[in-house]
Amino acid sequence: MRLFGPLYDRCLRWAGHPHAEAYLAGISTAESIFFPVPPDVMLAPMVLARPHRWLRLVLVCTLASVLGGLIGYALGAFALDLVLPLLERAGKLEAYLEVQHLFQRYGFWIVFLAGFTPIPYKVFTLASGATGIGWIPFLLASLVGRGGRFALVGGLVAVGGTRVAPLLRRYVEGIGWAMVLVVAVGLAVWEWRGA
Repeated sequence: MRLFGPLYDRCLRWAGHPHAEAYLAGISTAESIFFPVPPDVMLAPMVLARPHRWLRLVLVCTLASVLGGLIGYALGAFALDLVLPLLERAGKLEAYLEVQHLFQRYGFWIVFLAGFTPIPYKVFTLASGATGIGWIPFLLASLVGRGGRFALVGGLVAVGGTRVAPLLRRYVEGIGWAMVLVVAVGLAVWEWRGA
């Protein structure tokens, strides 16, 4: 069963529609909660078609994605009451508390990485609400991470045009994991210096 190919093709068709910005906002919001296709798939062809509007498109994509992240955060926070008894009965409460400690200590960086990289951001929006990190650090990390990612995609496509789009698609995974590595090393050094 093919799932991602048809979704990808549909996003490309939506990119040329007269209501493309509304579709971009809808996909960006939904992707932060449940939708499997990242909004970059629609952002890149829209910027290719209208490079002079790339900043506006990046802003629409970022704000809608962060709105979806806040919805995911709220769902995670409210669902916790339902899930905690199940975790306790399954003997997983201690593991949850360890994850909660990591989120409370490194929440900004975890959300930033999830927002900037190909890691599924939606998982971390829900987890952020469930682990109880502050909504202001969550919001700031989401704005910086998602905004940075979409600005990188939009800016590269606007400047490089048709030459950059296929290269970006090919190397975005490596760029994202390199960013994860840089932040992980930075956190390890920070932790080591504080010890």
